[in-house]
Amino acid sequence: MPPCNRVRRQTEKFMAESKLQSLVGNDMADDYVRTYVPQGRWGDTWALFKANFVKFVIINVLTLIFFVPGIALIYLRSAQVASLAAMYPFSSNAGIAVYTPSTIGLAESLVLSVDLMYYAALIVAGLIACVGVSGAAYSVKRMINCHGEFTVRGYFHGVKRCYFNTVVPVAIFLAFYYACVIISDWAAQTIAYGGTAAGPVTAKVFIIIATVLFGIYAMWVMAVGVSYNVKFKYLLKNSFVLMTASIIQTVFMIGFALIPVWIMLLGTVSTIFTIIGAIVFLFIGLSFIILVWMSYTQWMFDSFITPAIATEKQAKIEKMTPKQREEAKREEDMQAARELLAAGKSELVGRPIKPIDDEICVRDIPSTFGRGDVARAQQEREAMEKGIEEYYQDHKNETKYVEYNKLFAEREKALTSTDKKGKKKKISSDNLLK
Repeated sequence: MPPCNRVRRQTEKFMAESKLQSLVGNDMADDYVRTYVPQGRWGDTWALFKANFVKFVIINVLTLIFFVPGIALIYLRSAQVASLAAMYPFSSNAGIAVYTPSTIGLAESLVLSVDLMYYAALIVAGLIACVGVSGAAYSVKRMINCHGEFTVRGYFHGVKRCYFNTVVPVAIFLAFYYACVIISDWAAQTIAYGGTAAGPVTAKVFIIIATVLFGIYAMWVMAVGVSYNVKFKYLLKNSFVLMTASIIQTVFMIGFALIPVWIMLLGTVSTIFTIIGAIVFLFIGLSFIILVWMSYTQWMFDSFITPAIATEKQAKIEKMTPKQREEAKREEDMQAARELLAAGKSELVGRPIKPIDDEICVRDIPSTFGRGDVARAQQEREAMEKGIEEYYQDHKNETKYVEYNKLFAEREKALTSTDKKGKKKKISSDNLLK
């Protein structure tokens, strides 16, 4: 990498890190614990996809249920446009002396009137679809961080936690898309009527660019909103920082994630692509899009934010009930005492020792000192000894100390005992741990 590009990349990373502090420690993972990824991000994603294919199909089907109103609106819109095209006189009348009305701009006007109604309703349908999007995004995020954990209950838990952070950017994006469709229809109508094309075409280009840019931003808002629990203003701010810090990678990954959509669009070339695209969307299309996007954004989060990753042992403890945790802690302390016993008894292990801190210290007596200096040093020493004793009294009954001293007490008792013949009883090194 050239030096100038390396410096620019380091500068972007520093800027992003300095502005993303509100995300640190605010992971939205209240029903799971993220564990270590055993291999690279994309290697783990591919392994996750292969090993949990059925789970992704379940997520896809669940999510599609909430897309039914939007799909129905798109179908009804196409059906009405086709019906109007069949009803209105778009072809010339071959009869003699029969009046034929002008059809200039009629088709464009009909499309505009239909789109005004159906695409407005599509915004409402999008609010319903966000139920599925929020649940799917949270579930896929959980599967990425926990290597395949998925439950239907967790899916709807994600809806509860992430719906607002999902529905706001999606609703605004659909409003942009609505404006994009209507302005495009208006431009086509104006040109059909013979009006100047400069203004309508310019407006159309600007609204398309705005819709695409906000669509990218909305995907980042959704990703951050599903991953972190922060105030909405910080959600918007951090999403913008992450988008601008990785705009080229973001565009590429969105293009890759939308492979199912590209297959559907190829249906205009051949019917076989329409069939393949429909099958893909029915079983895995939405899950694939969300999996790629969530994996990519998780990689970006880890690049700028120190991830809170737990070991498998910590993750297992998090899933325990309070009673199970207490029992596991007791067993761990007993095992630690047994292991230390093999090395021989030590006051450093068998007696609670207060950790060194800066709260209490004994200052040196200066070379020239008086009675006050001696008294002060004595008071500080007594305060330190008192703190050590208080710490000992507070912790001496902890399991690890009690068990440790108990085992040594039994060992010492056995060493001083004698057998029936009056001979000293031998102690095997093996039974010290029993």
